[in-house]
Amino acid sequence: MSRRRTLGPKKKLALLMGAAAVAGSGAFALASTSNAAPAERAGSSVVCQGLATALADNERFIEQQRAAPDAQSQARIANREAVVEEIQRKQAASGCPIGAGDGGAGGAAAGTAAPSSAASAPADGTGTGGEAGAGSGDGAGAGKGAGSGAGDGAGSAGEQVCAGSTVTLSGEAGAPAASSDRFPAGTRLKVTNLDNGRSTTVEVTSVSGSCVLLNDAAFEQVREAGRFLVRNARVERAG
Repeated sequence: MSRRRTLGPKKKLALLMGAAAVAGSGAFALASTSNAAPAERAGSSVVCQGLATALADNERFIEQQRAAPDAQSQARIANREAVVEEIQRKQAASGCPIGAGDGGAGGAAAGTAAPSSAASAPADGTGTGGEAGAGSGDGAGAGKGAGSGAGDGAGSAGEQVCAGSTVTLSGEAGAPAASSDRFPAGTRLKVTNLDNGRSTTVEVTSVSGSCVLLNDAAFEQVREAGRFLVRNARVERAG
């Protein structure tokens, strides 16, 4: 007849404590994972929102040029189509949905709808050769008259403009510069990211579908790591 082995009180206590420790570590790991996931999703959401907004702004500008073309529209459209392709590549690399999505809402917040004069401003014949490439601007001549009729187009240095706007990037290369639907070429704007205190002063060199868009080099001077949108911005005329 076999004898049944029984565990003493000390062994039972040790086994119970070991099981509790294993369960506790598992719960901690699960909690850490679940807490990290929303943070990663939030960061990804901000990146994707910024890219979608930039894409929507460029697509809107292309539509405006097609709706009211002038002698330089074809070159501007070619330039912006190259920018759109670059933004879409960034969306794919960041794991974002390809396309503007709801970025149109962000684009509306970044500035009021562009007046028709911005879309159809005639060139004055000065330097627009860079438009056809992936250069930094749509041509200085095209920007003249972009601010006519717009309330923010006039004012003195230091005046805050584009109130309530978010600021994103145009996707254009080149030296630090800005584009706008209301400020003529040559206007200097100071853009401050109030979330990190960084600022940059740039010159408007081309027309866009928003109050102000920064090209890649200018945006790098104010951006927060991993983000393609300045959610809390102050924009001032600098001259």
